[in-house]
Amino acid sequence: MPAKIPATVVTGFLGAGKTTLIRHMLENANGKRIALIINEFGDLGVDGGILKGCGIEGCAEEDVMELSNGCICCTVAEDFVPTMEKLLDRPEAPDHIVIETSGLALPQPLVRAFNWPEISTRVTVDGVVTVVDGQAVAEGRFAHDVAAVDAQRAADENLDHETPLSELFEDQVACADMIVVNKADLLGEAETGELVGKLKDESRAGVQVVRATMGALPLDVLLGQGVGSEADMDARGEVHHHHHDDHHHDDHGHDHHHDDHDHHHDHDDHQHHHHHDHDHDAFESFVVTLGEVDDPVAFAEQVADVIRTHDILRLKGFAAVAGRPMRMTLQAVGPRVDTYFDRPFGSEPRETRLVVIGQTGLKRAEIEAALA
Repeated sequence: MPAKIPATVVTGFLGAGKTTLIRHMLENANGKRIALIINEFGDLGVDGGILKGCGIEGCAEEDVMELSNGCICCTVAEDFVPTMEKLLDRPEAPDHIVIETSGLALPQPLVRAFNWPEISTRVTVDGVVTVVDGQAVAEGRFAHDVAAVDAQRAADENLDHETPLSELFEDQVACADMIVVNKADLLGEAETGELVGKLKDESRAGVQVVRATMGALPLDVLLGQGVGSEADMDARGEVHHHHHDDHHHDDHGHDHHHDDHDHHHDHDDHQHHHHHDHDHDAFESFVVTLGEVDDPVAFAEQVADVIRTHDILRLKGFAAVAGRPMRMTLQAVGPRVDTYFDRPFGSEPRETRLVVIGQTGLKRAEIEAALA
């Protein structure tokens, strides 16, 4: 059976920077063919116009598909699944699918839809990425422009939940495999660190929380998480019960009758006007070269411990195992380490080489010593 195509779900409120993050991803795709499903409107490029024909190599217009019938979590059967089937039936399948949800979407029903038999054998959720506006969240507003979110809610005739922003935010965090604290440059270092720590405390174990400016994340950090989120719905269930039944979208009741009372204070319109290039200054990577390892299982556990201790985002490479002609490939996302033997070393040096990726400030010497 062919390998499933990985799909990344990008969620977050209007103005958090989802489209900016996706555009940056496309600009740095390095030949990877990425198909986009856009379910957003009113934000930067949310109608797909900025992404369609955007001039980015590999960003073909036919690879950008729009869902314009309202909130994606409310139109799974009618809109999302048929769109996925159409995309998967193309003669030339994409390498990766990225889905940008509406800022009003509950991510759980969408992720759960990947278990539908029409698509479950052909695609899997590589990871759920929740983008948050760092400054807005730090100030208790959750969204950059609450009035714009309210207008978006009023304009969506198919929206069948009136969940307060605070509860939507909690559900987006509960479903996330990675949380991106965007617009980190608008916060001080201490304030950013405090927010990152708070989000780590509020999310599931193993969820990575990274800071970004203008959505600039390395492709290796954003894609390739390999989570298979749809198989783990119990751990990422809605914090608040919204009565979403993925197969019967006319029967959505609501238990939420209170107002979004936390969002009535005034706030400035903090816009980004940075025109310089945002490369990956907030991230760093380096290669660790070691000799042979004696015990592959113990080494994988050692790697996981080092990742936890030093908050490493990604670690990948291969290891030479004593007495084994095959090299052991190692892929780690957070503390989850996957290994397998792929091919003989042949004429290559029998050595262990690992690429370590994390936010700027990794303690390289300590990491190298801990892996040795």
